[in-house]
Amino acid sequence: MRTPTRARNRVFVPFALITSAALLLTACGSGSDSSASGATGTSAQADKIPTTDVVSGIAKDEAAARLLPNGVTHLTVAVSVGGTPPGTTYLDDGKTLTGQDVDFTHAVAKVLGIDLKTEQASFEAILPALDSGKYDFGASNFGVTDERRKTIDFVTYINDGQGFATRDDSKLTKITDLKQLCGLNVATTAGTTFEATLEENKNACADAGKKAYKVQTYSEQGALWSSLQQGRSDIVMSTINGLRYAVDHQQGVKFLNEFHRLDVGFAFKKGTKLAPAFQAAVNKLIADGAYAKILKKWGTAGSAIPKSQISPPELKG
Repeated sequence: MRTPTRARNRVFVPFALITSAALLLTACGSGSDSSASGATGTSAQADKIPTTDVVSGIAKDEAAARLLPNGVTHLTVAVSVGGTPPGTTYLDDGKTLTGQDVDFTHAVAKVLGIDLKTEQASFEAILPALDSGKYDFGASNFGVTDERRKTIDFVTYINDGQGFATRDDSKLTKITDLKQLCGLNVATTAGTTFEATLEENKNACADAGKKAYKVQTYSEQGALWSSLQQGRSDIVMSTINGLRYAVDHQQGVKFLNEFHRLDVGFAFKKGTKLAPAFQAAVNKLIADGAYAKILKKWGTAGSAIPKSQISPPELKG
């Protein structure tokens, strides 16, 4: 779940250190590059990324298509590429984008009978660019928050959220209160709801008379995991589904727990006229079973929603 926020303690890995093996490990979130030294203990292979075609057989639904504004036949979608599946990444051909968000985007386009132009952008750049009209919508695991709803419209398609992971040798257990992080180095991705949550609650440690935790933000998921594996970070905060995939595909790390669930949706400029059509398309996918096939492909059945909503209130608790 990612949200625009001011990045602090930002850490970058030189491009020369990036390796394709690490890319495959972390394929699909808000970044994907990793240092060669950070690939220690990883075991993911290209064939671990599912390639089942769950989209091409989807037919146009005339009722949903009629909800599109007059004259709309093609749209430009912005995606942030790389990270941990089930997000967006390239297959090993270096050309084909894949991931849960990609499948849902193309599935909705099939239902609506529209053509898509896909453009890549850094995660934190997508939401601001929607207001300028540079993109028609964004599809990169955008969590629906009350703060975001002030400037962005959403059409929900899954439920994901915030979670934690750490090394196997860590004594950390279930994180139910951010004060449990006091004095620790917490790695997360830049421009996300995780970074925002951590920064907004930093004072909790001082209020409790404890040393503040340090927020370490990374632009690439591979660098984030390298930091954890090499001991520069004590814990990782990221998407629930992404963490579970990452833990299943590398040695020496463990998933701790879900911390906060969020609805995830396609993101649009505030006041968009596209939302009703997209909502109808998602609900059509849910009704005819194509939705369940996409979730099964990516192992995210636990993130299913019963119906799509337009900009619902942020989930609490």
